[in-house]
Amino acid sequence: QVQLVESGGGLVQPGGSLRLSCAASGLTFNNYWMYWVRQAPGKGLDWVSGISTRSLNIYYADSVKGRFTISRDNAKRMLYLQMNSLRSEDTAVYYCAASKTYRRSNIKDDYEYWGQGTQVTVSS
Repeated sequence: QVQLVESGGGLVQPGGSLRLSCAASGLTFNNYWMYWVRQAPGKGLDWVSGISTRSLNIYYADSVKGRFTISRDNAKRMLYLQMNSLRSEDTAVYYCAASKTYRRSNIKDDYEYWGQGTQVTVSS
């Protein structure tokens, strides 16, 4: 059974930082592209970032470029998202997702596996 389990969310002030983690099990982790996708309250899914199997290709949404950094550790089966200079508009549930090919989609069914999410709230 495949599991993607996110952690690291919480409440942070504007300008602060958080590091999200996603622990993967039940799949051959280094065969999958990995992603972070978020959903703000009352809004649809919003693709944030994607990283290829060996971290050679990394992509970001324009809204987070220069502030967020995605990374992965294939030996540990872990995905990370370092979030700096956080803004109120970054408030959302952040999901970890996986697919065997590159996806830049806001549709959940376009991904093969999906986590349960971790809440990030940016507020003073």
